[in-house]
Amino acid sequence: MAIIITDECINCGACEPECPNNAIYEGGIEWKFKDGTTVQGELTKEDGTVVGIEDEQPPVDDDVYYIVPEKCTECKGFHEEPQCAAVCPVDCCVPDPDREETEEVLLARQALLHP
Repeated sequence: MAIIITDECINCGACEPECPNNAIYEGGIEWKFKDGTTVQGELTKEDGTVVGIEDEQPPVDDDVYYIVPEKCTECKGFHEEPQCAAVCPVDCCVPDPDREETEEVLLARQALLHP
């Protein structure tokens, strides 16, 4: 599963610097695939759209910090557990029940983002 940040987020920002994929952004902030990764060129998003790694993408949430699911690897390949959840003072970084992913999928994403 990818991790999500729930509406209980207090916008403290503790999670953001902990993410090895730079998949966490402040609410309302646009994001890029190149942020915090070593990927190059273009990527095909899960919806089939081809984007440049420097193309700005719309925010996932406007009000609270959010995790870009296409960049989240649950810290697989880096740490034993998701670091955002480990540091969150209000326990609002939780597995996304709508996005179950195997360890193989998460490790493949990690390899894609950090070739």
